[in-house]
Amino acid sequence: MENENTKKNAKKFFKPSTFVWLIILACIVAAGFSSFYTVDETEQAVITRFGKYTKTVGAGLHTKLPFGVDKNFNVPVKIVQTEQFGFKTIKAGRNNEYKNNISSESEMLTGDLNIVDVEWIIQYRIVDPKQWLFGVKERQQTIRDISQSAINTLVGDRAILAVMGSERSNIENLALQMMNENFTQLGLGISVNAVKLQNIVPPAGVQDAFEDVNKAIQDMNRFINEGKEAYNTEIPKARGDADKELQVAEGYAAERVNRAKGDVARFNAVYEEYRKSPKVTRERLYLEAMEEIFENQEKPVLIDGKLENILPLKNLGGN
Repeated sequence: MENENTKKNAKKFFKPSTFVWLIILACIVAAGFSSFYTVDETEQAVITRFGKYTKTVGAGLHTKLPFGVDKNFNVPVKIVQTEQFGFKTIKAGRNNEYKNNISSESEMLTGDLNIVDVEWIIQYRIVDPKQWLFGVKERQQTIRDISQSAINTLVGDRAILAVMGSERSNIENLALQMMNENFTQLGLGISVNAVKLQNIVPPAGVQDAFEDVNKAIQDMNRFINEGKEAYNTEIPKARGDADKELQVAEGYAAERVNRAKGDVARFNAVYEEYRKSPKVTRERLYLEAMEEIFENQEKPVLIDGKLENILPLKNLGGN
């Protein structure tokens, strides 16, 4: 009896209507799960209906038509992404990293026909999710090709020393501009925020020779700078000494001229007096001359005026 009741209950449970209700319930559950989706704060979602673009939505919980009628593609629009060129950064441990060169990308020909290994990175952000998803098929390869073409062009227009030194920042700025122009024309939907040149070195085979040349150039520049420094130190000093000597000479010349003018004026004045009264003038001049001669004598002297050629002086001091 119990087996018969069990069979009867089983038949009631597995009736066709029960399967229909189970299928309907499963469809409802599936519809519920496929009708909702979330978008992170750093993302935007592109919605397609039967494969055709319909809209772009921001962060939050959203609904869509179930069973794959509507599909959402979440795109990280606020995350800065990085592409490396000429090397790969490989994590060997928790904090250890090392670089593995890729010679096919890094070797470039400079404007003065030298070969140089250039390593660089670009940082970009997705600004148009629709273009990013549907504008270009091979997105990553396109980014790499455009970036490599821009850097090759700029390096090829410059000498090797300029690429390694003074033109680094100029190359970065021009490359940033060229890449953004090309990505905009292609409709890739990204914006490059930064281009940063990393190591720029000659190939390994000529590294030592190039370092010797570079060292010689640095020594030459150092000697030139030292010479300019010495020049800037000595020349102003020499000019100052020359100006000082000129001022002394000009002062001496002015003094001599003024003294000569005074002597001439005094002579002219005496001459005018002599013309008016020759005898008196002669006597005055004689007395003035004698006064000038004997004013510094400490002992008295005797003068015999009868002798014509020599004035004998007798010492009356007792010694």
